[in-house]
Amino acid sequence: MRRSAQQRDGLCEAPRLPGLVPPSEDVDPGPSGSPPGSEDGRRGVAARTAAQAVLPGSPPDRAERSKPAPDDRAGHRERLRARFMQAGPAALADYEMLELVLFRAIPRADVKPLAKRLIKTFGDFNHVISAPAARLAEVQGVGSAVVQELKIVEAAAHRLAQARVLGRDAIQSWDELVEYCRTRLAHEATEVFRILFLDRKNILIADEAQQRGTVDHVPVYPREVVKRALELGACALVLVHNHPSGDPTPSRADVEMPRRIEAACSAVGVTLHDHVVVGKEQFASFHAMGLLAPDD
Repeated sequence: MRRSAQQRDGLCEAPRLPGLVPPSEDVDPGPSGSPPGSEDGRRGVAARTAAQAVLPGSPPDRAERSKPAPDDRAGHRERLRARFMQAGPAALADYEMLELVLFRAIPRADVKPLAKRLIKTFGDFNHVISAPAARLAEVQGVGSAVVQELKIVEAAAHRLAQARVLGRDAIQSWDELVEYCRTRLAHEATEVFRILFLDRKNILIADEAQQRGTVDHVPVYPREVVKRALELGACALVLVHNHPSGDPTPSRADVEMPRRIEAACSAVGVTLHDHVVVGKEQFASFHAMGLLAPDD
């Protein structure tokens, strides 16, 4: 029987059985020449796939590339709070102090741009928290929650300053009293007229805003001043108003107004100790300038 050359060399193509894939197709032969469809072959494919997935320097797949960068807002907030507690407010810029306030009003957003926008608009931290609500609302990103938080901070500052002088001798604690007046009035956008009511021992018993005016004038009525002093049982007064321009130099109207009040008070036995004009950084005392009649 005649044999072909392949048969003589022992090279015969194995008959293809149903279900088997020829070696020419894309199947891993497996370790040590394991048959293509064997368990060892399947393990080899899985091992090579896993190895390729963890190769250092291999480019990330499309899904990995599309993942957003991690959000570090929470970390920034915690770091800023920690720096405030450890180093104190002096270690923070004005916009960072504002961020601490804005965290409560805007819990899930980056508030640094808004804090810087507020500083740019109003000048500094003090001017931001004391700005009128209507002007604050004009700033992009400021809503009712932001206005509310800023006004809470302002009210807390005023109450703390008042607590340091209320019930104390106004004359003996004059520096603290003037500083309180600056806290209340230095950053007001319009003129505000306040009266400090003292008892017979010069203890501060009440502090009230009597009138609000315009940017350069506030109306004052001596009759109303005397009436309120008698209602409170006050024996002496200190008048205070502000100049929104920042310059505390008294105007002619400023000089005339306390003289009328002084005349009305003297008729009922109430003493006018001083009239203080508050500017941005300085103040003017009528008593120190000799613009009031000397106390008896």
